Amino acid sequence: MPRVAGDARATHADERLVREYLDALRHQRRLSPATLTNYAHACALLLGLLDDVPLKALEAAQVRRFVAQLHGRGLSGRTLALTLSAWRGLYRWLVRHRRFGANPVQGVRAPKSPRPLPKALSVEQAQRLLDAEPGDAPLARRDRAMFELLYSSGLRLGELVSLDAGEGRLDLRAGEVTVTGKGGKTRTVPVGAKARAALLGWLEARPHLAAPGEKALFVGARGSRIAPGVVERRLKALARRKGLEVSVHPHMLRHSFATHVLQSSQDLRAVQEMLGHSSISSTQVYTHLDFQALAKVYDAAHPRARKK
Repeated sequence: MPRVAGDARATHADERLVREYLDALRHQRRLSPATLTNYAHACALLLGLLDDVPLKALEAAQVRRFVAQLHGRGLSGRTLALTLSAWRGLYRWLVRHRRFGANPVQGVRAPKSPRPLPKALSVEQAQRLLDAEPGDAPLARRDRAMFELLYSSGLRLGELVSLDAGEGRLDLRAGEVTVTGKGGKTRTVPVGAKARAALLGWLEARPHLAAPGEKALFVGARGSRIAPGVVERRLKALARRKGLEVSVHPHMLRHSFATHVLQSSQDLRAVQEMLGHSSISSTQVYTHLDFQALAKVYDAAHPRARKK
């Protein structure tokens, strides 16, 4: 059994039970060495927290206190979830093979880790990225149309590449595009003036690049439907040419769309509809980005916030 740093006790009366459980995992479930090591550390951590309390006496309330204690030490929600999974497995084995009465870890959940904020371009960076480059070749027109549409309408990469031409999905006169997103859900979103102009330019050039009978709106150099990886590489190359010091990917344009529309409109429900989120909680993450921008303005402008 590995010793947990900071634990006063070197041994626990139930270490034998834990060793038997780990042996069962090793021989019956054929877990990887790394996973077995993680399970062993989690079980050693539990014995250290129990001190001289036997495994059989552990109750759910104590498990919750242990989780709170470990969270206070700085363990993340993800680490605690993995730890609880190991403890849950241990007690499941003890109930089944050593006649323990119940599993005290069942139903105990780890605290949620903070959700990482999506990375978005500033308005200035987005304008710098999308300002037209010189050149009127079909590939240049295609790239301009793709990237303007991603930013204008907040499309996912998969939604962009799956668009077909001439099926009523793209209505430039009405200024809207209809896409099928996650879960087969269809939504219609606006297409801005810059994107409409870029798409008109691409539709003029598309016959020179598309293979006969090809349905895809956006095609690659060989005339067939463009691959997602090509879109990603072309966007990264454009960002480098424009001197942007961030790694730009297609989903960042979707994040930028959501952030900038929310900053201007403060209409969370409308942004949710345009993004195709089934839950408002998925959209609310963009309010945190908006708050970060407001906080910077506050720090720069408020007389009691500015550093002397």
